[in-house]
Amino acid sequence: MGLINPDFQTLPELFFSVFTHYRELESKFPIARKVNGVYEPISYKTLEEDVRHFAAFLKHNGVTAKDRVGILSENRPGWYLADMAILNLGAINVPLYPSLPANQIEYILNNCSAKAIIVSNMLQLGKILSIWQNLPELCLVIVMNRLEEVVEDVLDLNQAKEEGKIILENKPWFLDAPPVEPDDVATVIYTSGTTGLPKGVMLTHRNICENVKSSSSIIRLDESDRGLSFLPLSHAYERTGGYYLLFSCGASIYLAESIETISLNMSEARPTIIFTVPRLFDRIKMGIVKQISAESVIKQKIFGWALSTGEKYHREINHRGKSSTFLSLQHTLAEKLVYHKIQKKLGGSLRYFVSGGAALPQKIGEFFQALDITILEGFGLTETSPITNVNRPEKIKYGTVGPAVDNVQLKIAEDGEILFKGPNIMKGYWKDEEATRQVIKDGWFYSGDIGVVDKDGYLKITDRKKHIIVTSGGKNIAPMPIENLISESPFVDQVVVIGEKRPFLIALILPDFSELKKFAAAEGIQAASSKELIQNKSVQQIFEKLMRTVSRQLATHEKVRKFLLVEDAFTIENGHITPTLKLKRKEITTRYATEIDKVYNTLNMVYNSE
Repeated sequence: MGLINPDFQTLPELFFSVFTHYRELESKFPIARKVNGVYEPISYKTLEEDVRHFAAFLKHNGVTAKDRVGILSENRPGWYLADMAILNLGAINVPLYPSLPANQIEYILNNCSAKAIIVSNMLQLGKILSIWQNLPELCLVIVMNRLEEVVEDVLDLNQAKEEGKIILENKPWFLDAPPVEPDDVATVIYTSGTTGLPKGVMLTHRNICENVKSSSSIIRLDESDRGLSFLPLSHAYERTGGYYLLFSCGASIYLAESIETISLNMSEARPTIIFTVPRLFDRIKMGIVKQISAESVIKQKIFGWALSTGEKYHREINHRGKSSTFLSLQHTLAEKLVYHKIQKKLGGSLRYFVSGGAALPQKIGEFFQALDITILEGFGLTETSPITNVNRPEKIKYGTVGPAVDNVQLKIAEDGEILFKGPNIMKGYWKDEEATRQVIKDGWFYSGDIGVVDKDGYLKITDRKKHIIVTSGGKNIAPMPIENLISESPFVDQVVVIGEKRPFLIALILPDFSELKKFAAAEGIQAASSKELIQNKSVQQIFEKLMRTVSRQLATHEKVRKFLLVEDAFTIENGHITPTLKLKRKEITTRYATEIDKVYNTLNMVYNSE
């Protein structure tokens, strides 16, 4: 069926059309969440009533059109409810990652002059209470969880809905208001900020609605579909794809409990589609490999044969459009023996994953394709609402992010930068006209990414323009493809390639300590700590061999001459990655500056003595 209403121009129009279509159908529901270990649905009728009651409360307490209202919460039903209530008033949703510390929340709320904020629990409320005195515009704070104690000037969501219900009973006309216009700002999403302070991206109703429509023509969904949501709704990718797109087609959204429970939640929710990031595939692949390695030798051989058969089958399909009769028969047998068992662990109903947020290594995509699990890799930025490109289900090219979606124009500048134009391009950066002028020129958005388009119109991202390493010898090197090659090793968890203004490249590597410990146990290596383990000669030799293998695939100036193993993960908490899991290269190189200098000094002495 696709979109319930293909003509919506604003998000309130979208919400209204879907609620009108489904409010009396008890068998259909928009959201399901875990209650006492079981998924329980929330009906369209209940959600619509809650949205109206909460919107009435917000309006009664001074929230009007164009006011900014923050949401500081994990994914939960209250997030959707709050978003719909805010947007139905013509107010502007400002989502914040729940992982953000109080000082960054303070900066964002002050920058956008937020009038109100809705938080999930007492932990998030504590952050707001600690900075409230520094937020002169903030008048209203609501917590989604039931308040266990009285907190001055704070209400919980249930209290707010009850107040709103009474208001509407006395004033049924209270929510009557001028309609929201397509070019009104719907949300201000603050970019993660790999460098400098975060900037507020202003996305209009038109931006988001047009992106939903263009995506729906490629990722075809209907009311029989089920999504599993675990990426943060604060992220434009999950919000447009995993929320608005699914809702607009009448699909149900199941809320995952956490990243750790994904496998369990997939088996319970039986999703047909999951919007995700490449890191999930690493986890799933590791689980598959671990399980197979524990099986009998004969089962391991059957799996190896099935994987090889899948690779050959899809290679023929991709190249010739069909496979030989014999290979098709083998593929059918492999499906019965292997593929369907793995697919059952993913819920048994999955049509495809949609991967974004970071580069999907080509080998990972091909591994899953060989098991008859489809991953549609796409691309976009917060500033583009966000989806610009996605692989087509009928023609997938791993290693690319696919052609542009409908309504989006793409071209490559002379220096290789990818430019976009279309109704999905942001209105600009909040209170930052200069930054807006730097990225939007003559209607084209300058993405900051470097890429090429192949003969079929499929885009391949090669790197971030600002991440290009310029060595002291004047060579321009894109680190991302090199990092992807290194990351293919099961012994590597995270990696950063370094070499700006240096004579050659080195790699900063966080090992996968679970794999290293298994190796150490098999080799009889005794290590009292992670530090002692990564200093072990046999462990060092693993990575020396890896660097030699990777270097054979690279040009001379791209070769990684040395590596540095580190103990501590790059995390949001230590400031080394953004909430959207992008590496903060400057912070990482600053943190390890002494160790990096030591490696280069040692290398320089070696090269100078030759």
